[in-house]
Amino acid sequence: MLFVPWKFIADWKCNLCGLCCKAYSVVLNFQEWLNIVKNFGVETTSAGLNKLYLKRKSDGSCIFLYKLANMHLCGLQHMKPTACKLWPFKILTTPKYGYAGEAAYPYLGRILYVYADSTCTGLRYGIPTLEFANQTVREFVEIAIGTRRQQCKTTANISLIQQSTWLRRTLQNLWPSL
Repeated sequence: MLFVPWKFIADWKCNLCGLCCKAYSVVLNFQEWLNIVKNFGVETTSAGLNKLYLKRKSDGSCIFLYKLANMHLCGLQHMKPTACKLWPFKILTTPKYGYAGEAAYPYLGRILYVYADSTCTGLRYGIPTLEFANQTVREFVEIAIGTRRQQCKTTANISLIQQSTWLRRTLQNLWPSL
């Protein structure tokens, strides 16, 4: 996998392809694990030697991934783990993947290094738009450092989907908080 500095990305939007939920195992912190176990049961998680994970279906995808028409939706939207909120971005304190100048992101007097997983189909390469640089990347950084929980720019925009009554009822079965 190749990580790309944020300054090589014009924009990013989740296109509901589900690749992230099919290709990667989701590591949980203890509090995330506890919340999921309380709400869905311990059988929805698994444990490694020193890590906790979301369980995977027999096809390798996340147990909480649902397909509706051509969209892949998260059944944990209301309590999505931090690893899922951050994908496809990695926010680091050192330039682990090179291109330090292009990955550097100044935030509140600190320099953080922001990279994106190039396998994400929602990345659009080029010169960063103002919205991407000042809102989307900032939101990813704030989620990573723990100063923000709510997602706005860093998740799929399902507001148009919510306008359909039938679709809204279907989604409410997945996400009771809608």
